[in-house]
Amino acid sequence: MTLALGNGTYGLFAVVYFLALIFLGITSLRKGHWIMFLLGIPIPIFWVIGAVIPPVERD
Repeated sequence: MTLALGNGTYGLFAVVYFLALIFLGITSLRKGHWIMFLLGIPIPIFWVIGAVIPPVERD
């Protein structure tokens, strides 16, 4: 059994995915993980990691 999705559904998934990656990328930058942000440009899983781990300790 296959699930038939229209082009509009794929477009909606693409927009949600893009917005989630932008949100996670900015979250990782705000937490001080700028290297994770840069690595996340070609490999988006680093944005998820950077957004989940605790912020960088600053003196």
